[in-house]
Amino acid sequence: MNSEFTIAVHSLVYLAYRPDRMASSEAIADNVATNPARIRKVMSYLRRGGYVDTREGAGGGYRLTLDPSVVTLADVYRLLAQGSVIPNWCSGNPDMDCVVGSNMREVMDGIFCKAEKQLEEYFGGITITDVLGQIHECEDC
Repeated sequence: MNSEFTIAVHSLVYLAYRPDRMASSEAIADNVATNPARIRKVMSYLRRGGYVDTREGAGGGYRLTLDPSVVTLADVYRLLAQGSVIPNWCSGNPDMDCVVGSNMREVMDGIFCKAEKQLEEYFGGITITDVLGQIHECEDC
């Protein structure tokens, strides 16, 4: 999993929390506890995906464009992190003269693909509104 996914979810939840559903990159960065340049990078993906738009000038920033009750974590995962469960390297070599070494890569690829599919299914059941609701529950603790 990459940190851009977490930053994107946090940013979308923060925008959903705000009454005007809008904030500057500096305000989002302060809430996420990272720098504004990193926020702008992640928000550019969200803008291209249609989740936010931008307003220039004084009082400008990023505005949530979709209903947070329909945006799922799976949507965000597919946009920013799909494939991150699957490692870049896997042991073994298909040309080896050993049943373990020659088949390990194919077997592990299947395992990771299934894990990613299950992760996306799980994330598909969680909306930005759900995450915000869990945050509100934390206030009651």
